[in-house]
Amino acid sequence: MIAAFAVTLFAIAYAVVLFAGLASLSAPSAPIEDPWFTLLEILIVAMMPAIVMLIMALRASSPKGSELLGRWAVTFIIVTAVLTTIVHTALFVLRRAGVIDENLRPVLLSFDWPSVPYILDIIAWDLFFGLAMLCAAPLADGTRFASAIRVTMTISGLLALAGLAGPIAGDMRLRAIGILGYAGVFPITATLMALHFRQRIKTSIP
Repeated sequence: MIAAFAVTLFAIAYAVVLFAGLASLSAPSAPIEDPWFTLLEILIVAMMPAIVMLIMALRASSPKGSELLGRWAVTFIIVTAVLTTIVHTALFVLRRAGVIDENLRPVLLSFDWPSVPYILDIIAWDLFFGLAMLCAAPLADGTRFASAIRVTMTISGLLALAGLAGPIAGDMRLRAIGILGYAGVFPITATLMALHFRQRIKTSIP
C-alpha cells in the first residue's frame, strides 16, 4: 500500500516538475535545463524501487495458479528498473561531470533519436514495462478494485508496447502512445492498487 501511494506521489511530482521545465523553455524544441532536468532524473530513479516493490507485493497477494505470470512480471519490472536507473543516473552524473567529448554528447547524453539513452529508455519502458504490466494484470484479485486494476494495467501495458511503433516506423511522434501508457494510465493503476491493498489490510484485521 505504501509503495502504491509512493508511486502515485512520485508520478504527480514528476508531472509538476515536467510542466515547470517545459514552461521554462525559450523554444519548444529546446531541451529542459537545470534545475528541472536534475529534479526529473532524481524523481524517476527514486520512483523505481517503489514500482518494483509494488509489483512484488501484487505477486505475493496473487491467487494460486498465477506463479509463472508473477515471476515474469517481477522479472520484467526489475529489468525496467535496472535499465532506467542506469540511463538516468548516467545522464545526471555524466552531464554534470563534463567528461564526455562534445562530439559524443548528442549520442550519449541526449534524448534525441537515435541516441543511446533514448534507445535504452524505449527498451525499458515501451518493451519491458509493457510486458510487465500484461503479466501483472491477471494477478490482481480479492477486492472490488481488482477488476479496475486488471483493466487499467492491461491498457497501460498495451499502450506501452504500442509505443514501439515509433522507432519501428521511424516516426518518434508515435512513441507518445507508449508515454500515455506508463505516464498517464499507470499512475491511475497505482492509485487503484493503493486502495486495493488498503482494503486487503482492513479485511484481514479481525
